[in-house]
Amino acid sequence: METETALSPVPVVAAAEQAPGAAMHALLTRLFPICRSITGQGVRQTLGILREYLLGLQVYEVPTGTPAYDWLVPPEWNIRDAYVKNQAGERVIDFQQNNLHVVSYSAPVRGWLTRAELLPHLHTLPGQPNLIPYRTSYYAETWGFCLSHQALLGLDEPGYEVCIDSTLAPGSLTYGELFLPGETTDEVLISCHICHPSLANDNLSGIAVAIFLARYLTRQPRRYGYRFVFVPGTIGSLTWLSRNADAVTRIRHGLVATLLGSAGGFTYKKSRRGEAEIDRLVARVLADRGLPHHIQEFSPYGYDERQYCSPGFNLPVGCLSRTPFGEFPEYHTSADNPEFVRPAALGGALELFQTIVETLEANRRYRNLSPFGEPQLGRRGLYKATGGGPEGAAFQLALLWVLNLADGHYDLLGMAERSGLRFAQLRQAAEALLAAGLLTDESHPLPANPAAHDLR
Repeated sequence: METETALSPVPVVAAAEQAPGAAMHALLTRLFPICRSITGQGVRQTLGILREYLLGLQVYEVPTGTPAYDWLVPPEWNIRDAYVKNQAGERVIDFQQNNLHVVSYSAPVRGWLTRAELLPHLHTLPGQPNLIPYRTSYYAETWGFCLSHQALLGLDEPGYEVCIDSTLAPGSLTYGELFLPGETTDEVLISCHICHPSLANDNLSGIAVAIFLARYLTRQPRRYGYRFVFVPGTIGSLTWLSRNADAVTRIRHGLVATLLGSAGGFTYKKSRRGEAEIDRLVARVLADRGLPHHIQEFSPYGYDERQYCSPGFNLPVGCLSRTPFGEFPEYHTSADNPEFVRPAALGGALELFQTIVETLEANRRYRNLSPFGEPQLGRRGLYKATGGGPEGAAFQLALLWVLNLADGHYDLLGMAERSGLRFAQLRQAAEALLAAGLLTDESHPLPANPAAHDLR
C-alpha cells in the first residue's frame, strides 16, 4: 500500500544569503557524503534535506513488488558498513572512507576469501589507475567492491577478510515531488534522478539546480503549473508515471536536469518528437544568449527522458546538461567530487533554466487587429518621427515582424524562428502593440498529449 511520508523540515535561511552558485554548491557538498541508491535510507535522508529548501516537497513510499508497467519495485537496499581486511586486520578497502567502494545493491557477504576468489568481485579502472569507479548491480543479486587500480596492485596477500553489512528486504521505493500550480491546468515537468551516491556532477548538480529553480518559481506569477520530481533512475520515473496518469495528460513541456556543474558548454537532447515547442524553445534561448552549446537528436539511451519519451507516452521532454554522460573523464568515478563542480557553472545553469521557463511563460500567440496594410504606428507613439535614420531600427523591425506574422497561427517563438530576431525583441514589440490595441492575445491551452503514433 502506497504511503506518503511526513518529514519535519527546517527552513534554510543561509541559502538566501549566498549567491545562487555558492548556495547550490553548499547544498551539493552537504549531500555528497550520503550513500544513495535506487531505494533505501540514503534517498530518504537526501529528500529530508531537500525539504529544508522546499517546504512543499512531498515524499512518497511505494512498496516492494508494486508493478510499474513491465517492472516491479525491487527490494529495498540498505548498507551499514563494508570492508576488505588484510591478514593484519587493516582495512585495505573501506566503505567508510568512500561509499563508491561498494557496488551499489551488493548482497550481504562475510567471511575469508582467497585472493583468487576475491579478484572477480573487484572493479578498477586500469586506464585511470588512481580513481575509484562507480558500479551497480540493481537487478541481479551479486556483490562487489570498487577500488583504484593502484590499490589493487598492492593486494598481494593470499587471503582477505570480506564484509558487506547490507540488507536486501521488502521495503519501498522513495521519491519526492513538488507541484506549483499555475493559472492554467497545463504543466511543465522538471525531473532529476536522485539515486547516485557520492557523485557531484552526476547528479547532485541537477538536484541543486532543480531545487533553486523551484525556489525561484515560487516567487513568480505562473501561467503553467510546474511539477518537480526527484526520482531514482529508470524505476523511479516508471513508478511515477504509473501512479500519475492524470498529471501525464497535462504535461506540455518537460526537461530532465542533469550534469550541470562542469565547465563544459550546454548540451540539449531533443525529445522523441524532435520539433516540440520545448525543443525549439531551448535551441532558441541558447542561440539568443550566445552560449556555447550542442543540440543532439533524440536517442533511446541516456537518462529518464527515455521513459518520458517512450512510445506509449511520447511526452515533449528533453534533457538539458553540460558535457554529456561518458564524455568527461571524471564521469562515474571518484573524481566527480565537489571540487570538480564549479559554483559559477551551477549559477549559469540556473540562469539558463530561469530564462527557459520565462520564455515558456511569455510565448504567446497573437492576432493583428489591423491586418489590411500596416497600421499607422507613428500616431500611436510606436514609430520614430523622422524617417531615414538608423535610430531604433531594431525595435521598428520587430514591430513590423510581429504585425505581419500575428495571424493567429504564429506564436512568438515561431516569429523568432522566421524573422531571425531575438525572442526578447519580439516580446517587447508584441507588448507595445498589445498596449496600443493593435493585437489580441489568442493563446489557448494546448490540446491533450497526442497518442503514441503521433510523432509530431
